[in-house]
Amino acid sequence: MAHEASHAATIGAAPAEATAEQHPIGVYLKVWLLLFVLSTFSYLVDYFEFHGIVRWSLIIIFMLLKAGFIIAIFMHVMWERMALITAILGPPVVLLVLIGLMSSEGKYVFGTRVDHLGQPQAAARVHVSEVHKAEKAEH
Repeated sequence: MAHEASHAATIGAAPAEATAEQHPIGVYLKVWLLLFVLSTFSYLVDYFEFHGIVRWSLIIIFMLLKAGFIIAIFMHVMWERMALITAILGPPVVLLVLIGLMSSEGKYVFGTRVDHLGQPQAAARVHVSEVHKAEKAEH
C-alpha cells in the first residue's frame, strides 16, 4: 500500500518536473531585431554596389552570422549539451574546410595551366555592361 502511494506521488510529481525551462521573450526579440539589422546590411552591400571579393565576403559573413543566431537561439542549440552541439555543427564546419581546400587547389591548378598553356579564351573576364553593349549592337 505504501509502495502504491509513493508510486502515485511520483506519477503526480512527474508533470511538474517535466515542464521545460522557459526563456525570456526578450532574448527572442533582441535576436529578431539583430537578424533584421544583419539583413539590412546584406541589402546595403548591393545598394552600395560593392564588387569582387569584398562583396562576396560581406554577403557570406552576414549569411553565416544570421544562420548562427537562428541555430543558436531559435533552434535552442545554445542550451543543448556540447556533444549534441558538436554533432550538429561539426559536419558543416568540416564541409566548409574541405570546400576551402578544394577552392585553393582549383586556383592552383588553373594558375599552373595558365602558366604552361596560356590564358584560355573562355577564361577572359567580361563585364555585364560589355555583354549588353554587344547585344544592343546586334539589334
